[in-house]
Amino acid sequence: MVNTLKDDVLRSVAAEWLERPPATNLIARDITLDLVSNAFITAIVGPRRAGKTSLMLHAADALIRSSKAHRKDFLFVDFEDYRLQGFVPLDIDRLLTAFHQLTGQHPRYLFFDEIQHLPTWSRVLRTLHNQRRYRIVVTGSNSELLSREIATELRGRYLDILMLPFSFREYLIFHSIPFDAVTVHTPSRGRILKAFEAYLQEGGFPEVIATNDPIIKRQLLQTYYGTIFYKDILERYAIKARSVLDRMMGYALDSYAGLFSISAFEKMLKSAGLSGSKRTIANYLHYLEEAFFLVLVEKFSYSPRARAMNARKAYLIDTGFAGLGVPFSENRGRLLENMVAVELYRRKQECFFHKERQECDFILKSGTKPVLAMQVCWEMTSQNEARELKGLLEALTKWKIKDGLILTANQETERVFEGRKIKIQPAWKWALRQE
Repeated sequence: MVNTLKDDVLRSVAAEWLERPPATNLIARDITLDLVSNAFITAIVGPRRAGKTSLMLHAADALIRSSKAHRKDFLFVDFEDYRLQGFVPLDIDRLLTAFHQLTGQHPRYLFFDEIQHLPTWSRVLRTLHNQRRYRIVVTGSNSELLSREIATELRGRYLDILMLPFSFREYLIFHSIPFDAVTVHTPSRGRILKAFEAYLQEGGFPEVIATNDPIIKRQLLQTYYGTIFYKDILERYAIKARSVLDRMMGYALDSYAGLFSISAFEKMLKSAGLSGSKRTIANYLHYLEEAFFLVLVEKFSYSPRARAMNARKAYLIDTGFAGLGVPFSENRGRLLENMVAVELYRRKQECFFHKERQECDFILKSGTKPVLAMQVCWEMTSQNEARELKGLLEALTKWKIKDGLILTANQETERVFEGRKIKIQPAWKWALRQE
């Protein structure tokens, strides 16, 4: 492929980092990035605007402030920079040469932002890493960077860090709300409960929680939603059936924490006068998961084929997105369940749901065996208690699981149901556990 980028463009890209002032007002996260002792290629992966680039820049500035590195030790490249359109792997050498011309040295650290836009990026990283000259950190807004295929291809070289919008723990830290073992048993507990309800409504995107203006919060979420639609899916995958994708994303906003059946959605499209095959719908659903818009949870089965054939439950990557939809029913319970699903995903906990005569929201698996069954409801009442307990008991019995847990908004007790002791715990307290 012919190189079309001019050398002065590459020099400009390399020079801008050198002139960039230190990062300020960066929000601290529970995640740390080790640039000194870690010799792996580090990939920070997650949805847009979750703080991936900020984490990378914060780590660089910390090294510079501690005098362990100089600004000219870093080469920072944003592969979404419009000037780099047409950038190909062969341009890497030219970029490194441009950096050397500017600084008189080779970089020690390579920071590649949104690496998924570089063709054959994994081969490029492997080649650079094999030179044993650089510490390499990349970010990506596509879950392909978490795939087993990439881990296999870069085996022994690659470490991925999943970065999602703020956890509830990080949300409390940002708002300076204490939550230690003593505080949760004092009147200050009320601040935690109030913050938890706000967290469920607005989600955890850093820029969203950093503003107090509800109009700006909504505008930011609409911008993120549009960027996922246009840049991460429509453009990246050259989507032709735009109306189908639009309908799918809108459907997800209204029916999150519910079952997504490809067959049922196909019928819905036909009734609306739209054409979309099951294959197209399945592909688009996969794209929505890859772009970190949805977290998909399968129905539990020991058979991979059976899991693939069944409908899945679809959760929004951030509960703030739910406010962009038009739900047809009271949504606090669904927001709570969505939060739990995302927190399990954050913890990289393999989970499924159970559904036969009754339903259980989450089956957690460790190794080859299910180890915990969980229900989520806003409040256990006389009207819903039997349903929640029966669903949990059916899952415990069917899959021979010992432990059952019910998460609610703010109830903490135990129930004995048909000889089984069931623990009921506030979801906010569960979310604050570090695992």
